[in-house]
Amino acid sequence: MSTRSSTSSDTRAEEHTAGPSAAVQNEISEKRDKYLVTFDLGDVENPQNWSTLKRWYLTLLGGMLVLNATFASSAPSGIEQAFIEQFGLSEEVAVLTISLFVAGYCVGPLLWGPLSEEFGRKPIFIGTFFVYTMFQVGMALAKNTASILVFRFLGGTFAAAPLSNSGALISDIWDAKSRGKALAIFTVAPFAGPALGPTVGGFIYVSGASWRWLFWVLTIFAGVCWVLIVLTLPETYAPIILVKKARRMRKETGDSNYYAPKELDKKTLGQQVEHVLARPFRMLFEEPMLLAATVYMSFVYGCLYLLFEAYPVVFTQGHGFNAGISGLMFLPTMLGGVAAVTIYLLTFSPRYERATVRYSPDPVPPEFRIEMALIAAPLFTISFFWFAWTSFPSVSFWAPLMAGGLMGFAICWIFLSLFNYMIDTYLMMAASALAANTVVRSLFGAGFPLFAGQMYDTLGPRWASSLLGFIALVMTPIPFIFLKFGAKLRARSKNAVAKPAEARRKESDTSAA
Repeated sequence: MSTRSSTSSDTRAEEHTAGPSAAVQNEISEKRDKYLVTFDLGDVENPQNWSTLKRWYLTLLGGMLVLNATFASSAPSGIEQAFIEQFGLSEEVAVLTISLFVAGYCVGPLLWGPLSEEFGRKPIFIGTFFVYTMFQVGMALAKNTASILVFRFLGGTFAAAPLSNSGALISDIWDAKSRGKALAIFTVAPFAGPALGPTVGGFIYVSGASWRWLFWVLTIFAGVCWVLIVLTLPETYAPIILVKKARRMRKETGDSNYYAPKELDKKTLGQQVEHVLARPFRMLFEEPMLLAATVYMSFVYGCLYLLFEAYPVVFTQGHGFNAGISGLMFLPTMLGGVAAVTIYLLTFSPRYERATVRYSPDPVPPEFRIEMALIAAPLFTISFFWFAWTSFPSVSFWAPLMAGGLMGFAICWIFLSLFNYMIDTYLMMAASALAANTVVRSLFGAGFPLFAGQMYDTLGPRWASSLLGFIALVMTPIPFIFLKFGAKLRARSKNAVAKPAEARRKESDTSAA
């Protein structure tokens, strides 16, 4: 009797020390899950259940915002001579009007990407685009060199929001099966903008109009985009939508127990600062895949902005074109991107849709997205050697012009492939991954034009472009390495959502044990 009593007492003591029993914990969990607010099947509040027309509109709007920002980044290249004439700038300082704007892309994504995951996509788009529009007004009214350079940097900082957040917006509203098509059309924008900028700026300059008109055009374009954001862009980030849904349910039912998953995530001010500012870089250095993709995309992006200094050497100095006609030489780069997207939609996209059926219920491995980069990486290398050795004044300008078309085609496929790869791999953390990518990419975009003029003057157009071709050749194996080792790297990743099935099973077994 005393033995049974002692045993029973010990058992109760152990239960008290260990906490609630498994049965009690299950009851608490079930009661708690009863009040957990999630999307129901077919829930119209779920962005991925919105109508196809609405999602395509939002995709095009996201692309237009990126087009706006990248158009503004390159547009002053067409009026550099006007700055030199009015303010007595050196060519190096005139180039800063491009480099400082792109340098703003290094600062903005550190804030706008993670902040959009804290407060939602729409508030960040509204606030940043309004301030960006005001800085275009400032540029149009600028009276001295200092104000021009400061406004360009600050304008680029706020214009950077769509570079990190528009891709995340697309991942919010499309599932993996359809996301490729949406991202394909969206990917044209980062190349169409830089190609259109020098053309518009160049023709404004040769027409005799004031250089200020370029910034009034940018103000109007940015203002129209801001109005569209305010009036037509809904919140697309699912965790924020669920928070609003939980608040509404608490108000409608009078029951304060309803909660959204994000409301359980209570951070101190220090943790919020760390989350917003440090997570993109922490991810960058924790993830070999993200680091390798970022380095390669950054080099490619830097080369795109380097062309704003290389093309005048080849076409203005070499072939004697004026600023407006030289600006037109960038259009094949954009057309190459359009051709790349068209071929993607006709070939790779249907193949991916068939793959989703084949792999169901598991997701398609992100490495499936790498196939385009396997083709595009060698083409990018070839395009620079083509551009290099057809840039003689004695050779028809059509030859280097067509090299630019191949370059645009290759760049678009490289970006489309690796953007999709990053989004598929990191999903809900895609904004932070894209923010880190954008910061480093923008450092290259800002830095390359600064040394491009001296490099082309010192080495000549042939060897300067060949040097870039040799560097591209060294980086060409990166997509092939992703294809071979990507699954193993994802299995070891701390942040990858799309882990191989084997890794998911191991994690499940570990948690069960």
